[in-house]
Amino acid sequence: MDGAQAPAGFNTDALAGIAPALKGLVDQGALSGVVTLIWRKGEIVQVNAIGQRDIEGGLPMERDTLFRIASMTKPVTTVAAMQLVEEGKLKLSDPVTKWIPELAGMLVLEDAAGGLDKTRPAQREITVEDLMTHRAGLAYGFTSVGPIAHAHEAKLGSPLVNPLSPDEWLKALGELPLSYEPGERFHYSHATDVLGFLVARIEGKPLGEVLKARVFDPLGLKDTFFWVPPEKRGRLAKLYQAPADGGPLKDVSLPLTDTPPAFEGGGGGLISTADDYLKFARMLMGRGEVDGVRLLKAETVDEMAKNRLTEVQRSHTFMGMPFWLSQGFGLGLSMVMDSQKHEWMGAGGEGAFGWPGAFGTWWQADPKNDLILIYLIQDSMPLGPEAVTAMQGQRPTGRIGCPMFQKLTYAALS
Repeated sequence: MDGAQAPAGFNTDALAGIAPALKGLVDQGALSGVVTLIWRKGEIVQVNAIGQRDIEGGLPMERDTLFRIASMTKPVTTVAAMQLVEEGKLKLSDPVTKWIPELAGMLVLEDAAGGLDKTRPAQREITVEDLMTHRAGLAYGFTSVGPIAHAHEAKLGSPLVNPLSPDEWLKALGELPLSYEPGERFHYSHATDVLGFLVARIEGKPLGEVLKARVFDPLGLKDTFFWVPPEKRGRLAKLYQAPADGGPLKDVSLPLTDTPPAFEGGGGGLISTADDYLKFARMLMGRGEVDGVRLLKAETVDEMAKNRLTEVQRSHTFMGMPFWLSQGFGLGLSMVMDSQKHEWMGAGGEGAFGWPGAFGTWWQADPKNDLILIYLIQDSMPLGPEAVTAMQGQRPTGRIGCPMFQKLTYAALS
């Protein structure tokens, strides 16, 4: 590839093409804005802040803009749980009923899309590993179809902003049947929310306090939390929805509360910045250690980033897509298993790991290339009952920016 070499082995001219490509999506009205970050071999190679975090207010995207990172919360919660495993307070094989009796005696639907009255007793209890691998048999309303999808919405409410206390929510969850037998298959669900409340019960304090003490403070993360302090709210990006008819973006931002919420969803509730999440990703890339701070043993991170799904489990689609064609799933993380097959949805060396968020946020740590990519937008997707059916075969226009960012970055590697 011709062109001057940028630091860390990138082609300068190729890197320069990333921002204009993403700005094109913003100019089209597909996205309000985007923040991207490229880190390689110990240095930040590029940061882009494009478009606006608040269209009506005329406020630009900035490097320190706060984003709702949704399911990018899951790896953070899993790290805290793995710390407890290392300390002997928890085992992957432990039944979750040891701390969450609300999930004892669970029933399983005879048909995952069928009537709620046709059930059988679960063959075994849900384990901690089941929670971490989304093989607990639990569900999300938006990933499910049929009566169970609507029952989740009715009994549990929103997975992101929820008025219930953890105890109330767990009680309601225990009254719903499982979609599948524990261990049977990957079914994306509230499993990491349950894991977070389990961690909170072991530690005897709210999950937010646990994560602050165990992850945020040791890593120096100043802008990662379940609740935005009033003095930082001006930095929070608005959440926008792109209407199907191609009209202007609609502000569908989630309500802000005056006090920290009782429900701190370990599966999707965190707010963070590109630089804060980079530090977390660098810790995992460093096999548990970053800048002299160690959160996990190296072998623990290796276990997290190792595929645990069987070939049969990987044969199922995820959100209507052949997601596992090139990937596997470990403990709170997915990983690239075949980089060539992975080109259909993005880019990454074999062994690259991460997990995205529902509002279009995405990150990946690629040990093979010593590369971390972070991509942050606030693009609303349907999260109501049976939303998976509406999303199959569709891709919101603005979401194309993420694979564009991935492919352009890897193409710029000389």
